[in-house]
Amino acid sequence: MKYILGLVFISVLMVSCAKEEQHNFKLKGYVKGLKKGTVYLQKQQDSLIITLDSLEIKGNPNFELHTDLEEPEILTLKLDKNDNQENWVSFFADSGVTEVNSTIKLFNFNAKVKGSKQQEVLEEYLSTLLKLNNRNLDALQSNFESNKNTSFGEQQEKSLRQKYTYTIQFALNHPDSEVAPYLAVYEIPNTTVRYLDTIYKTLTPNIKESKYGKLLKETIDLRLAQESN
Repeated sequence: MKYILGLVFISVLMVSCAKEEQHNFKLKGYVKGLKKGTVYLQKQQDSLIITLDSLEIKGNPNFELHTDLEEPEILTLKLDKNDNQENWVSFFADSGVTEVNSTIKLFNFNAKVKGSKQQEVLEEYLSTLLKLNNRNLDALQSNFESNKNTSFGEQQEKSLRQKYTYTIQFALNHPDSEVAPYLAVYEIPNTTVRYLDTIYKTLTPNIKESKYGKLLKETIDLRLAQESN
């Protein structure tokens, strides 16, 4: 009898391990102070938010979520604390392991992500963009304190131009990363189609065939069709 039970246990363990090995992406998370809530691994598909995996937290702030990725793409870790607040962090995921560490307070702001090479490129972009934004805020405050005639609207327009210029240049400098077409589609949607086309033409062949490379091509074709009407 013990022998039979042992075989059953081993069989269940093998099935469990095989099931876990089917997933090529693992998110290892830790949220300091989290004792109760639900974490969701999600992605946007067209206009829908798709939940890929979820886990109810019961005292342990460490958790794992899994899914299968066909290629690198943006995923979102959402934390539901039943407080009617938006608690989420987005990151560039690729097959393998990504780690997200944060705190229950200021979950979005304190999140640290370690994982894919695409995430490293995205963080490089976001880090410089944050410095540009801080510099523009300092300039706006300085203009206000010195009673200069630069209006808030003019300063905003200047900041937007700087963001678009920086984003275009960053994308052109990273033609071998999925981050480049992603930024072109989602960060500078209103730039001229000529710049979008320039970014697309610099992409390496495999990036052109990626999810965001194809989406950038669709965006360009749609804009050209609209402008021709």
